[in-house]
Amino acid sequence: MLEAVLFDYGDTLFHFAYDEALLEAGWEAGLAAVGRDGLPGHDEAAGRFRERYVPLLWVPGAVDEIEYPHLIRELLGEFGVEVDDEELARFLEAEHEAWEPARQMDASSHALLDTLRDRGLRTGLVSNVFDPGWLMRNDLERMGLAERLDVAVFSSEIGKRKPHPAIFQAALDALGVEPESTLFVGDRRYEDVRGSKELGMHAVQALWFRFDEDERGVDPDWEAFTPMDVLNVVRKLLGEL
Repeated sequence: MLEAVLFDYGDTLFHFAYDEALLEAGWEAGLAAVGRDGLPGHDEAAGRFRERYVPLLWVPGAVDEIEYPHLIRELLGEFGVEVDDEELARFLEAEHEAWEPARQMDASSHALLDTLRDRGLRTGLVSNVFDPGWLMRNDLERMGLAERLDVAVFSSEIGKRKPHPAIFQAALDALGVEPESTLFVGDRRYEDVRGSKELGMHAVQALWFRFDEDERGVDPDWEAFTPMDVLNVVRKLLGEL
């Protein structure tokens, strides 16, 4: 019997619209938030970040999550700038908030989560993300998702990215459910579909924001072209259809 539905985050519950200009804006905001003299120029620091560190953030197939705050501290250190924990936190928060325009909620996400919870199902989030968990939870609050999720698990806290089983298992353990009683919904055939199915979950590929054809992935049990299509899958698993 189905007990829980877990979701990917970006390009599933919301669309993440990457923009090079926002990368620049993030660096500018982060440096300004540190708020002291002797900082590197924005163009020089951002340029080095793009060349040396951006490739580390999205390594295809990598399952070990990077230490993003460490990368920021390391980069600033290369310019002779040592930041304390409070300054680093200010940098990360300002950079993260500068990316707010890239996070575009789907109008149906709240309704879907509410409907699932009204049926007595538990809901959760499993996301690959290098930003610290406290920043991500701030996002969930702002986007009205925190109140609609029983658990949120981020690779930056677990140290492993999907499709590694550890990040999925952390969510299952937090909910107290077994894989075979859980449905996973995500847009990526490798990280989301393969990762969840290999652990024994049912899997839906979310197609409303993007169509992924990663050859490392596997076929989902179902495809969903709108968030509310997921509800029909849930009804099938509950024996209502």
